[in-house]
Amino acid sequence: MTKRKSDFTLPTFDDLFSTQEQRDEEKLAKIRDIPITEIDDFPEHPFKVRDDEDMIQLIESIKERGVITPATVRQKEDGRYELVSGHRRKRASELAGFETLRCEVVDLTREEATILMVESNFQRSQILPSEKAFAYKMRLEAMNQQGKRTDLTSTPLESKYRTNEKLGEEVGESREQIRRYIRLTNLVPELLEYVDDGRIKMRPAVELSYLDEDSQRDIVEEIDMNDATPSHAQAIKMRKFFEDGKLTTEVISSIMSEEKGNQKEKIVLRGERVRKLIPKNIPINQTEEFVCKALEHYNKFLRNRADRDSR
Repeated sequence: MTKRKSDFTLPTFDDLFSTQEQRDEEKLAKIRDIPITEIDDFPEHPFKVRDDEDMIQLIESIKERGVITPATVRQKEDGRYELVSGHRRKRASELAGFETLRCEVVDLTREEATILMVESNFQRSQILPSEKAFAYKMRLEAMNQQGKRTDLTSTPLESKYRTNEKLGEEVGESREQIRRYIRLTNLVPELLEYVDDGRIKMRPAVELSYLDEDSQRDIVEEIDMNDATPSHAQAIKMRKFFEDGKLTTEVISSIMSEEKGNQKEKIVLRGERVRKLIPKNIPINQTEEFVCKALEHYNKFLRNRADRDSR
């Protein structure tokens, strides 16, 4: 395919008058062992660092071979360092008893650092809805800030629209789906945790995000008392009452006590809890088949045990 004129980038002075060896040496000069006590986490880092089985394996790997891929940091005005990429490596190094972390020091603006932080963490195999929500929000804000500086001929609305489209193309999501994820950042932590656990689906969660904090906490209490989460239709109804100024605790209780379709037959399996019991080589799309086969084997075991006990 023929490249557009804008696709071509002029070589820099360094490209013209330095060798590849010199450029590699310059990059290596920016890699150093930095005391972990001098490295601060990225502000409002949206990705959780879990002390799970993967972390245990990473700790053992670092003990044996060290940090193979350096973390990425940027130096702050006060002389300390801000971690852009490598939060799990930093945690594993701490738990392994290391005092320093192998890092590459890069010169990035706040917006560039935010975009790199999100991109590097999206390489994970599993990302929670809450992590996507705050990551998309942070990256979109960074991209919009960049647009304000570089696209001075566009109106803010036009620039924001193009930024939303660009983000959607980069992450493989529609503009509308990105909007839904970002709406989740308006949920109280308890409701957001229900979304991560799979107890509340995306569409009802988005509707609940339009309620104020007091109303959301009333819903949390109702969920805890009755062990039932709102359906999409119920969430829409509560949002309508809220917008009309009529959403009270009594109304919430009344709406959520309505029987939902297939409610009596529905079985809720918390995603994170179930996933811990499934081997990592089983893809997500084969989870249902694996669980069904496991239940078949367990039922067979129970029948055999019942037969032995009856003899």
